[in-house]
Amino acid sequence: MRKRRFVATAAVAALLAAVFMASPAQAAQPPAAFGAEQCSALTGTEIAAKAIGLPTTGATVTQAQWVASPNGQCRVNGAIHPVDPTAPDIMFQVNLPDNWNGRALQMGGGGLNGTLINGLGAYRNQPPGQPTPLQQGYVTLGSDGGHQGPGGSFALNDEALLNYGQQSIKKTHDVAMALIASAYKAKPSYFYFIGFSQGGHEALDAAARYPKDYDGVVAGTPTYNVTMMHAGHGSVYRDALYENGGAGWVNPAKQTLLVQSVYATCDPIDGVTDGIISDTQGCLDAFDVQTLRCAGGADLSDTCLSDVQIATLDKLASDNDLGFPIAGNSVAAKFPVYNGGLLTLGRYHLGLTQVPHNPATSQDAWHYQVGDTNAKWFVTKNPTLNYLDFDLHAYQDRVQELGTIMDTTDVSFQQAYAKKVKVLMYTGLADDGVSPYNTIQLYDRIVGDLGQKKVDTFLRFYTVPGMSHGFGPFVAGWDSLTALQNWVEKGAAPGPQTVVDTNAATAGRTRPLCEYPTWPKYTGTDPNSAASFTCVP
Repeated sequence: MRKRRFVATAAVAALLAAVFMASPAQAAQPPAAFGAEQCSALTGTEIAAKAIGLPTTGATVTQAQWVASPNGQCRVNGAIHPVDPTAPDIMFQVNLPDNWNGRALQMGGGGLNGTLINGLGAYRNQPPGQPTPLQQGYVTLGSDGGHQGPGGSFALNDEALLNYGQQSIKKTHDVAMALIASAYKAKPSYFYFIGFSQGGHEALDAAARYPKDYDGVVAGTPTYNVTMMHAGHGSVYRDALYENGGAGWVNPAKQTLLVQSVYATCDPIDGVTDGIISDTQGCLDAFDVQTLRCAGGADLSDTCLSDVQIATLDKLASDNDLGFPIAGNSVAAKFPVYNGGLLTLGRYHLGLTQVPHNPATSQDAWHYQVGDTNAKWFVTKNPTLNYLDFDLHAYQDRVQELGTIMDTTDVSFQQAYAKKVKVLMYTGLADDGVSPYNTIQLYDRIVGDLGQKKVDTFLRFYTVPGMSHGFGPFVAGWDSLTALQNWVEKGAAPGPQTVVDTNAATAGRTRPLCEYPTWPKYTGTDPNSAASFTCVP
């Protein structure tokens, strides 16, 4: 099939210019007819580099497949080509429905990316049973973040690293805009972004770096400071657990002992014993790790903690100043070790063996694993490095450079405020993978930059007791897209929100979603109903 360039004619060029410059209020409605024939015609299309707002050599549609059910969908796959011929393509998917509602939703990735986000399913933490955004008529889209496959080796290429760190979402957005223009002869009235973890980081990048392109975002547990988390937290965990041959390491049995003791003490203090610690600050006041101290402070058995092990846990439960700033912040935030973290009862344990491996394996502390990947591929570019020998301060310049590429910490939200971009941000209070205090740090920084009055006009920050990184005693299902849409399109700021537990054993119980710094206190008679809880400071 002969390839077509979107910018081949003056008419199409004018259309694209109108698409990118028109305000949402001027957006045209999609034509009635868009189906299999128009979909098939997109195969082989080329999008010129000048249609993409960041450096590329253009994009190519490799496949456009029409799927008739559950609604008519044109599933468009393709590649965005790099400037550096040795860099990988950004692989993308854009889904064009025949019942287009005039909106687009971009979905974020996770971890180090490398897997195509196809946009076909539910958005992250969408309540079960709802139609997917694509079925609702949204154009949906996603990418692989700029490289294919797991691991950190992509970071050896500067362009691939920059795509991962901040640029792939914008490039994918612009390609989607071109495809929407071709399919519907119109631009979206509203363009949204939803993501969790790395996808949450991407959502914040969308709002802060590219506020002209997005109307609203949902950022779940955002890893907005990847460099700080991987280099900073990795070093803190490495030093606390594995220095001196692992003298301070806490074995799995002791990790479980700690978690069970914390929950036994703190679960009831929020008013109901339900497997959830809702009053996390009250928990810090109530739980005393010294009650688990071995007699004399020596390591006597798995039923107690030695003084050295308590010192390790204290370090992880405290803020740690690295001694130099990464994207404007030098403090690695504390973790909920003493007030809800799950350790071995979840996924982010403190290691299953006393001495870590090289390269790190799943037997090692999770934060050691990500620190090892970061040090090998991102910082030193030495895949054989033994992370135990890595000196963070010796690579301060490189670590700070990485902070300018991958971290949103010091990117001001002033333009997001000025452009009236709406932001819904949330985090789980039981998350010991991406600490809730890390997200709180960002929120406090945004408030410090703009002031509470301005922040309240465009951002809401919620915390979810019992939720870790997508698992835990309470896994929230939240209709965040509707809340965001109502705020953006109707000016209806989010009022009281309700979330539903999606865990199989406790599915259907509800809780209020409380704005930080409030938390849900049990004040009623039915522990399974949000109506029985009140958000209190």
